[in-house]
Amino acid sequence: MNIDREHIFKIKTEAQFNELALEVFNFQMRNIPVYQEFVQHLNPNWSSIKTYKVIPFLPIEFFKTHELIAPNKTAEIIFSSSGTTGTSTSKHFVQDVSYYENSYQQSFELFYGFASECCFLALLPNYLEREGSSLIYMIDDLIKISQHPESSFLLYDHELLFNKLEKLKKQNQKTVLIGVTYALLDFIEAYQIHFPELIIMETGGMKGRRKEMIREELHQKLCNGFGVKHIHSEYGMTELLSQAYSKGNGIFECPPWMKVMIRDVNDPLTYLEQQKTGGINVIDLANINSCSFIATQDLGKCYNDNTFEVLGRFDNSDIRGCNLLIS
Repeated sequence: MNIDREHIFKIKTEAQFNELALEVFNFQMRNIPVYQEFVQHLNPNWSSIKTYKVIPFLPIEFFKTHELIAPNKTAEIIFSSSGTTGTSTSKHFVQDVSYYENSYQQSFELFYGFASECCFLALLPNYLEREGSSLIYMIDDLIKISQHPESSFLLYDHELLFNKLEKLKKQNQKTVLIGVTYALLDFIEAYQIHFPELIIMETGGMKGRRKEMIREELHQKLCNGFGVKHIHSEYGMTELLSQAYSKGNGIFECPPWMKVMIRDVNDPLTYLEQQKTGGINVIDLANINSCSFIATQDLGKCYNDNTFEVLGRFDNSDIRGCNLLIS
């Protein structure tokens, strides 16, 4: 049985989310052996689960050691994490990449409007220099959707980026510059621009290229360098097919088919109250053919309006491609 994606991407209420989450959970228990085995060890009575709040979350490390895909199914594309020297990488075997395309296209539209009205500039040198990046796949598709002549990926040509930004500013063109943090800092050390309408979206941290910075200090530097009031951020990772977005101050909001819960770091089956710091668990219903219930290695807290904040990572966890700023 396949789950209708239209239902996933048209969730509007908590009741609808719960119903779809349970449907996805039961689907994955029948079709994803790794998840099935994990859950049965934790809760042999899993068939009696009636709310998403007690669905078991698979530790994200399983994406490094197992293929999370149904038997006899093939992956249309395999996304992989960057990892660091000497560490293993996660692999996401995506059986149907159109779920990913539906997710990021509708999510971007929800938070920022139509991609076709934007110019996208991507300053992501480290991502371009390797294969298997889900972020590059997303940005490449958004660039194609935009069809703007200036939309492009850039490596280290800061002069070209500066000239493009100046041109787009004069044209009053809605522009999104998505960049890995260290590359954005490299740019503003070479060029300064005042482009208040520019959407700066940082992702990915320093990748070992620079010393990690406190988020407030980093965002102030970027605001000064680009002449903007806020720095936006994208929270996503190889193991997810959905993204949360922050429009400033490091506070993220999920699309309706994605939800974040905070687990106790000492008791991972217990969930914390709002504004308490713990491990981030993510429900991503777009992850229909792998696992939608993932316990990440990120630390954070949730707030009463269903937003959340990322505060760092667990000790000894490897540097990853999500938001790594220390708060």
